[in-house]
Amino acid sequence: MYKVFIDGAEGTTGLKIHEYFQRRDDIELIHIDETKRKILEERLACVKKADVSFLCLPDGAARELASEAPADCRILDTSTAHRTDESWVYGMPELLPGQREKIRNSNRVAVPGCHATGVILLIKPLLEAGVISPDYPFSATSITGYSGGGKKMIARYESEDRIKDRQGPKDARSQEKQDPLKSPRQYGITQSHKHLPEIMAATGIGSPPAFMPVVADYYSGMEVTIPIKGSMMKGIGGSPREAALKILKERYADQSLVKVVEEMDESGFIAANRLAGTNRLEISVSGSDENILLMATYDNLGKGASGAAIQNMNIMLGIEETKGLI
Repeated sequence: MYKVFIDGAEGTTGLKIHEYFQRRDDIELIHIDETKRKILEERLACVKKADVSFLCLPDGAARELASEAPADCRILDTSTAHRTDESWVYGMPELLPGQREKIRNSNRVAVPGCHATGVILLIKPLLEAGVISPDYPFSATSITGYSGGGKKMIARYESEDRIKDRQGPKDARSQEKQDPLKSPRQYGITQSHKHLPEIMAATGIGSPPAFMPVVADYYSGMEVTIPIKGSMMKGIGGSPREAALKILKERYADQSLVKVVEEMDESGFIAANRLAGTNRLEISVSGSDENILLMATYDNLGKGASGAAIQNMNIMLGIEETKGLI
């Protein structure tokens, strides 16, 4: 039986991790008194008792606790705070050969961000193969369900007033005018999204991609699309699209939770929530030799957050990597 502490169990990521553990018989959760959950000393006491602790906290609070915790305490941080910190291991087992071993042997692991997960897994193999230069002008569009915005955004999208409006007699057009949340909403328009530094650090690209995140009116699921100009690929000697597909297939051939699929569209459409409720990430290569589309779909709360945290915990504890995830 492994003892686990979730610091910040009331947030979206913490609640989802807690939900995963309800299906397991090898985990004993360490609980903190509700009246003491903001007292650093009390939280540190829980961390010291645990085999692994999850930090599901704002960046500042995560840094504070991690800096005070003894070096031999094993910590998984789901915040942005340590994803580019070289003293922490980046918790993406599929990133590089040997990454699992680094995670297994580390006491400090930073769980990747949801948007960053798709971007990194799509372009890292092409960069490794040398067919795309690190100074390529990448761009990425990432569509997410509103759960990616945390408790406040969830509450806004699921407010009683919105539910009543949906059930009312208004025609669809007037309802859309009154409720902007029904429309997909682009954000991060200043190009300073918090996931950009980790994308650069994990891939080694020379500048941040032009990044276009979009939140839409559904609970969970994510679709990341990256266009690649076939004419800018190097040393392939054939179809650029087929070369990209071959590289990605070979790179992820032996992965349990990341798979390359031939098709993921439904009659010409790809639903961003197609893998909601799972911990899988599926990649496809579409488009043409001129304009290649690299696409990844997954659950922003699964492989994009809590599921990834559990995957890392399993590796750190020497448990079957996919236990409780598939």
